Amino acid sequence: MKYRRSPLLAALAAAFTLSFAATAPQAADDMRAQQKDRIEADSKAAREACGRLSGNARDICTAEARGKEKIALAELEAGREGGGGMGGKSKVAEARAEAAYEVAKEKCDDRAGNDKDVCMKDAKAAHTRAKADAQAARSSADARREAAGDKREAGYEAARERCDGMSGNAKDNCVNAAKARYGK
Repeated sequence: MKYRRSPLLAALAAAFTLSFAATAPQAADDMRAQQKDRIEADSKAAREACGRLSGNARDICTAEARGKEKIALAELEAGREGGGGMGGKSKVAEARAEAAYEVAKEKCDDRAGNDKDVCMKDAKAAHTRAKADAQAARSSADARREAAGDKREAGYEAARERCDGMSGNAKDNCVNAAKARYGK
């Protein structure tokens, strides 16, 4: 007995597939929004806890809470962008550098005179080093990505050149294979 596909069944299957494909990104966005809300709520609670402190201790505590929030949001954003790459990692590293610098500046406020000046210069130097390292990581990631693109383009050009020695269907098949292999 031969089975025939029902047009209604095919339409239902297509509709289900399309609705699932449309809801998967939405679910990820909803989860990310929930994570962001949780991060912000945790930060607010931490800042409120700092209210029990006084003076510079309160300022340090608040700077630490804000820094943790910025780092967590940068990590969330890096995850959204497929943050396994160096670009996402460097953004997180920059957020860590900013957070550490803000806390260090607040800690320096407990000092006076030359000791405070030295503390601020040390904090600024550590901040500059951390940001430079993060930017260098991003630059090298960009350079690697660009080099990979150049290699892919050169490979495609070489494959196309090999196809030029052919004719007819063989040439068409060769060009199509080269396009598929090198993502063109």
